[in-house]
Amino acid sequence: MYKILVIEDSETIRLELGELLSRYGYTVEAPCSFNNIIEYVNSGNPDLILLDINLPFFDGYYICREIRKKSQVPIIIVTSRDSEADELMSMNLGADDFITKPYNTQILLARIFSVLRRTYDHVKDADVITCRGLQLNLANGSIMFEEKTLELTKNELKVLAYLIKNKGNIVTREELMEYLWSADYFADDNSLSVNITRLRKKLNEIGIGEMIETRRGLGYILE
Repeated sequence: MYKILVIEDSETIRLELGELLSRYGYTVEAPCSFNNIIEYVNSGNPDLILLDINLPFFDGYYICREIRKKSQVPIIIVTSRDSEADELMSMNLGADDFITKPYNTQILLARIFSVLRRTYDHVKDADVITCRGLQLNLANGSIMFEEKTLELTKNELKVLAYLIKNKGNIVTREELMEYLWSADYFADDNSLSVNITRLRKKLNEIGIGEMIETRRGLGYILE
């Protein structure tokens, strides 16, 4: 049974979501105080977070950014703000999906199911995979090389895992974007570039640079 944390300042929406999600078998927590919400998230260990943007004390962008410093828990932004800029900002801060209010409850449930499946089915494949001496821990989102360890963001983890799985083969940018965000999530080419750049920087920091090769006009390959 998955635990979903609802971070939403509207009591009406909190109650509606609580009833809806409980009816479909989820455990739901929906705090009504937000001044210590980051500590609440870190201590509560939810399996997924539904996060509004317009909140008291701290907005959803800040909360998403702070959560990503310590956790890779999946986050779905649920907000009345519907501009592409808001959607892109949410994604670049590490959100897994974005849905606008008012929403169709069945679509929301489908998005939740999709994100949970992508997140936790992926982790079940194997706890640790190894390539060229690099260990990628799928359970805690970290890489280790020669006793050095670094944490990856959720998307960095997925990019590296997918490239290792397809080691020796060129992976197109379109394939990576589909794998990261699926067809039900808006993503642009620049967002993928940001993730690749950050991943390469972390690989270089840990001492295994030049691991991901760009094949111009084709995609990426891990030899």
